[in-house]
Amino acid sequence: MNTSIKVQGSKFKWAAIFVVSALVTLIAGGNADAMLTAKANHDHITIDFFYHGSTVGVRGISDAGRDLVVKITSPEGHQVLKKKGKVGGVLWMNVGMLKFENTPNFYEVFSTKKVDEILEATERERHTIGYAALAKHVEIGPVANAEEKAQWFNEFVKFKESANLYKSDFGTIEMKDLPDGHQEYYIQTQWPYQAAPGEYLVSVYAVKNGKVVEQAESHVKVEQVGMVKTLAGMARDSAALYGFLSIGIALSAGFGVGMVFRKGGGSH
Repeated sequence: MNTSIKVQGSKFKWAAIFVVSALVTLIAGGNADAMLTAKANHDHITIDFFYHGSTVGVRGISDAGRDLVVKITSPEGHQVLKKKGKVGGVLWMNVGMLKFENTPNFYEVFSTKKVDEILEATERERHTIGYAALAKHVEIGPVANAEEKAQWFNEFVKFKESANLYKSDFGTIEMKDLPDGHQEYYIQTQWPYQAAPGEYLVSVYAVKNGKVVEQAESHVKVEQVGMVKTLAGMARDSAALYGFLSIGIALSAGFGVGMVFRKGGGSH
């Protein structure tokens, strides 16, 4: 009886070792191709009196043969735009307000090829990649139907693009084959001064056979510093004091300019 117990215990021991070994092999094999990395090389942008935009580069490594998509977005939020239309068939005036929900104030997408050529529609919508996917994700109201929603979304995108806050481009990601069989990528974008302070998410997607197979993330922080931060905080928290200070600065500047011109006029 003891011999039987020992034999069964030995079999259980070897079975357990086999299962653990198989799991380790499976996990290792599953991660063997997980090479996607992402790093923003200018991940802390400071806004001072001399700030007029910056640049942000995103660099990383991926498996060979992958198409890539780089998306940079601000947190989603609520935006309101004035709706213009003709009144009486003559004058263009404000005729209402349009509310945009689930909308990023900043949205940039770069890809190795056109996103609709490398990604299935379901994948684009799942990861909100491209204007078509963003249009389905955003809620706009009040609108009468889908056609009107599409019309106002297109106008919204044009407005954001004119402010350098939205961008969609392909073929601008630099790719370089590495000796180990992987590939290095790099993309640089002009960071607009119109982008508000806050945390921005950089998402990089590796694509194969129409699907996202890997994803990596990095972050960009935009922050006001020095006197700009002090004045912005005062405008937010002490509007009355900020108003008086602004008036005082304007009067002082006007008085100074007047004195300069007065002296200049007296010398002739």
